[in-house]
Amino acid sequence: MATSFGQGNTQRASIAARKSGFPGLALREFMRSPLAVGSAFPASRFLVDSMLAPVDWNRIGCVVEYGPGTGIFTRALLERLPGNARILAIDTSAAFIDHLREEMDDRRLIAVRGSADHVQRIMADHGVEQADCIISGLPFSTLPPDRAARLMDVSHRSLSPDGLFLAYQMRRAIAPLLHRHFATVETGFEWRNVPPCHLYWARSPRPFSRSDGP
Repeated sequence: MATSFGQGNTQRASIAARKSGFPGLALREFMRSPLAVGSAFPASRFLVDSMLAPVDWNRIGCVVEYGPGTGIFTRALLERLPGNARILAIDTSAAFIDHLREEMDDRRLIAVRGSADHVQRIMADHGVEQADCIISGLPFSTLPPDRAARLMDVSHRSLSPDGLFLAYQMRRAIAPLLHRHFATVETGFEWRNVPPCHLYWARSPRPFSRSDGP
């Protein structure tokens, strides 16, 4: 997998954002479970473009998406990825997963109701050995520290040797975990979103050691 840190395709991101919408669904799910959803507002086209622009998606074979919500990032990924790629979208919300399945008729998309904590089992259930990229909108700042650490560890183990972890976050709680598990971590910030978000691009997972645990 290779990355190219340059300009993204703003027009494609704009189309993706307009198509997925459904702010009412996002608001309802946020009110039902605010710690899991993180934000009542779907991602803006500016956030989508800023987050996805640095990556050469034509060279990615499998993406795992944590917390796809109404699918704004999911649509943008489908527009960027080659025809033989796959997206494994994992969300604890049945409403979000039903929405993705109903609105996105694309054989590359596998929408699964479940927890990102079980990503390795979910990947195995769908014949995926390793992910080339994981993108996360899950709010690491609201997770208990031990759970956040375990989630990052299992994510690190799920990536290919040259894998990439992308995250958009309201706060910076995820940063120390990324620096622990990846050789390179680049950061950004997108003001044109509600709420504004910190952006992270982490590359080159560090080799495992016995101290990493089982």
